[in-house]
Amino acid sequence: MVRCWWLAGLLVACAAAEPRCRQQLRHLQDSAGTAARLPPRLEGRWVSTGCEVRPGPEFLTRSYLFYANRLFKALQFYYWDPSCRDPSYSLVIKGKLRLRQASWITRGATEADYHLHKVGIVFHSQKAMREVASWINQTSGEGCSGFLPPGRSWAPGALYEVLSAKTERDCTAALGFAMHELSLLRVERHYQPLLQPQQSGSQLVEELYLGDIHTDWGERLHYRPTGYQRPLQSALHHVHPCPACGIISRADEHHPPILPARAALPMQLSGSWVSTHCEVRPAVLFLTRYFTFHGNNHTWEGHYYHYSDPLCRQPTFTIYASGHYTQGIPSSKVRGGTELAFKVTQARVTPMDQVTVVMLNSSEPGSCGLAGSWSAGVEQDITPTNGCLALGIKLPHTEYELFKTEQDTQERSLLYIGERPTDGSSPDSPDKRPTSYQAPLIQCAAASQEFSNYISLKYVGRKDANGNEALKPLPVAFLLFIALLFLRWD
Repeated sequence: MVRCWWLAGLLVACAAAEPRCRQQLRHLQDSAGTAARLPPRLEGRWVSTGCEVRPGPEFLTRSYLFYANRLFKALQFYYWDPSCRDPSYSLVIKGKLRLRQASWITRGATEADYHLHKVGIVFHSQKAMREVASWINQTSGEGCSGFLPPGRSWAPGALYEVLSAKTERDCTAALGFAMHELSLLRVERHYQPLLQPQQSGSQLVEELYLGDIHTDWGERLHYRPTGYQRPLQSALHHVHPCPACGIISRADEHHPPILPARAALPMQLSGSWVSTHCEVRPAVLFLTRYFTFHGNNHTWEGHYYHYSDPLCRQPTFTIYASGHYTQGIPSSKVRGGTELAFKVTQARVTPMDQVTVVMLNSSEPGSCGLAGSWSAGVEQDITPTNGCLALGIKLPHTEYELFKTEQDTQERSLLYIGERPTDGSSPDSPDKRPTSYQAPLIQCAAASQEFSNYISLKYVGRKDANGNEALKPLPVAFLLFIALLFLRWD
């Protein structure tokens, strides 16, 4: 198996590709260049960097404009397809936003109140008009039952009002529409190195994180977010290159953005994948992820590094899990996605702070490893106790997943794994399979660079006086031998 991670100060290596994976993880931990201002400055336009997938699934792009007087105009463009090339309808949302205090729940976030003045909809085809009108006529209240008469022909460019604060009319529920995402926000700033070889220096990138959308359609209308969606980026200060950014920033409700065509990629799962950012999940979880998939025997390994802060600098505990997965089949529900089932058969936990140690040592005997034996920085196998009740881990366990692979504008491979249920449950049945995705992982090692096992470059096990595994330095000659192996692997 491949295990490239760092515990109790030990440097662990796995293959010639391991330095790239390690470098990415260290880059996330040492993200000194990332800054988040409280309260955030929102003035200006913020846009999607590509086609987004929301639970449902819904395919959309967004363009939000915030004014200095706290007013805002948000454009949401919806599509029939996962490439955002076939527009269905656009929403134009106008209102006012008031920033409040720093969030007591989600560290690093700012809470806000918003008030919607009006919401309008523009249809981009007769089919879209007929479908949306049917939703509203069937599911809305009395004031919306005659939203559009049956058989009414599509009028290109016509704007129909679906919400008005002045008339107290609201027909948006049938669309699953809510702007609760504005109640939780965070702006991050970092610098991106210039990509051109002849240029040196870096350029500013600003990202706007807005509240997450509940994975259960029935809950999204009243859900108050504790996590984030895929971030919007400043139209002025975004990652380069970004072909979608300019297209989306120039669009309006009558002229939705049509994103560039992209070739569909086959699912190539083998290799190692790592987080690109410190990730935030609902219920206030900050983490980074690192996975290795072995395509030859359909086994997988995952490392989940949990933290107590939004920059992933203060570790709390680490989970290592492994098992096997099924052959993927194209998703019939989420076009462009692949459905797989993952079996988790083994897991180990390493508490990294004293709070987690106390919690695990207080757990019921037999429910999470050896009772009362947990200590910081020491890994323990939880497979014999069928998981860890205190951390919500159950073994063995099967999850029904949704995956897709893409390439970014720099032709790096990205892996999207299904979004976790907002209520903290597990997708442990086919009907709970995700319909949207988490933040992407980036490939840090290709399949040919996998290594079948791992060794420590500094230590090798020996028995101590109590008969337990202890650690001693490796001989210098052996270190040189291992270094030569890695050179040959390259």
